[in-house]
Amino acid sequence: MTTRLLKARTLAVSIGCAPGRVYDFVSDPRNLPRWSFFRSVTRSGDQWVVDTPDGPVGLRFVEANELGVLDHYVKLGSGVEIDVPMRVIPNGEGSEVLFTLFQAPDMSDERFAEDAKQVEHDLATLKAVLEDAGAGHCT
Repeated sequence: MTTRLLKARTLAVSIGCAPGRVYDFVSDPRNLPRWSFFRSVTRSGDQWVVDTPDGPVGLRFVEANELGVLDHYVKLGSGVEIDVPMRVIPNGEGSEVLFTLFQAPDMSDERFAEDAKQVEHDLATLKAVLEDAGAGHCT
């Protein structure tokens, strides 16, 4: 039997903040517009609704945990829900944030590359926001 696998790419960024601080910041959806391409975030029942360049999508995170798991699910307007694995792990006195991106079966290689660039940009922004001494997120 052959197992069909999706093309995947795990992107990472090192952040000079303790893992607990990074986790607390990233796990709060209200912070998403500060570091991701999501333009705004509002609460709707048990999920969040985020405004993207392609329109609104639903968003929910896994339950809060002490393992650094930030997996979340994005529900598109079509009703399709996308699983997005994400972790914060210790790296010395700082953190490593890992984000795994999967290429959907109907997604072109070009779109997958664009999505990866967007995630890289978002992770770099997250690093800058958290390491900004004036913001106080790492203290």
